Amino acid sequence: MANIQKRVLKGKISWRARYRTPSGAERSKSFDRKVDAERFLTTIESSKIMGCYVDPIQSKLAVGEWAERWLTHQAHLKPSTYERYTGILRQHILPKWESAELGKMAHSDIQSWVMAVSLRHSPATVRKIHSVLALVLDMSVKDGRLSKNVARGVNLPRIDREERRYLTHAQVEALATKCGKPLVVSRHWRLSERENETYRLIVLFLVYTGVRFGEMAALRVGSLDLDRRRARIVASVTAVQGRGLVWGTPKTYERREVPIPAFLVTELAQQVNRLSDDDLVFAGVRSAGPMRVATFRRGGFNSAAKAIGIPDLHPHELRHTAASLAIAAGADVKVVQQMLGHASAAMTMDIYGHLFDDRLDEVAAAMDDARTASQRPESESPALVLPQQGR
Repeated sequence: MANIQKRVLKGKISWRARYRTPSGAERSKSFDRKVDAERFLTTIESSKIMGCYVDPIQSKLAVGEWAERWLTHQAHLKPSTYERYTGILRQHILPKWESAELGKMAHSDIQSWVMAVSLRHSPATVRKIHSVLALVLDMSVKDGRLSKNVARGVNLPRIDREERRYLTHAQVEALATKCGKPLVVSRHWRLSERENETYRLIVLFLVYTGVRFGEMAALRVGSLDLDRRRARIVASVTAVQGRGLVWGTPKTYERREVPIPAFLVTELAQQVNRLSDDDLVFAGVRSAGPMRVATFRRGGFNSAAKAIGIPDLHPHELRHTAASLAIAAGADVKVVQQMLGHASAAMTMDIYGHLFDDRLDEVAAAMDDARTASQRPESESPALVLPQQGR
């Protein structure tokens, strides 16, 4: 049980509050006044009853040591995600917080740090960096080292809609055409027409199906159903630093089907005409292995993007373009969610919700037409024929 002991040392009186943690470890703290010791013990016992007790010794652990321990518990992450989290910790979080004690991190300190990071990085990058720190501290709360996560509730920079770019159909066609041009790599070697045709087809496939680059690179011929105009997305392959190519499931672990526009079916049929079901649809240029995004960019995408006036374009922006064009064509949020493989429609709306604003006029016009039709005289309305009842 908790108790208070009076101590006298060299004529000075102090009061030591003694108690046990929920795990049974004995702790104590000294005070100059008995009333302060009593209040302290009341707070400790109350926190134990409420289940929010934090052991002061446990909260003295350095953020750097705790972050390393946190990483060892992330075996459930995909290798590419694990590598990204590791990089964010090393480059952005630990330089600031490595030696700080968990229990001494203040909400205001993290807010100031976020503001400083915002001066050097885009809003989207700042949010990713903050998210990793918040995840690290989440586990410290669950482990009883902190009573609350002081990184949660921090004001984060808003992502400007202009930060995400969407290509038009004309720009997509120009980009694909430029990617399909013969590319001189050296004086003695030139890409063949078919190899460059593959690059052109990759651009069109990414834009008009919305799949991720790794999902496209892992797509096998047997996963194409050209009669139904569908592609089954069942795998993904990503280059991870230090580990080479890593195969796995799609990002949300959900297999899905994506639609293939009719104009692409014929071209895909020619692409896979002499391939077996186990062959990759879009194999690498110099081998039959998976296409790497770095190779794709160096092999023609970067130069094609520069030629159409968007020199810093990234292949992932073709996925954003796919969402934009699908919404503009009338797809609802659930269709876009399924096509992109998002975990929920809410996630789709968080990313692309503003694009649906452009269709407000369509909704208003449709409702206006429906109201007008409902107010027509009965003589103008089609007759309603009821089935005859049997006697």
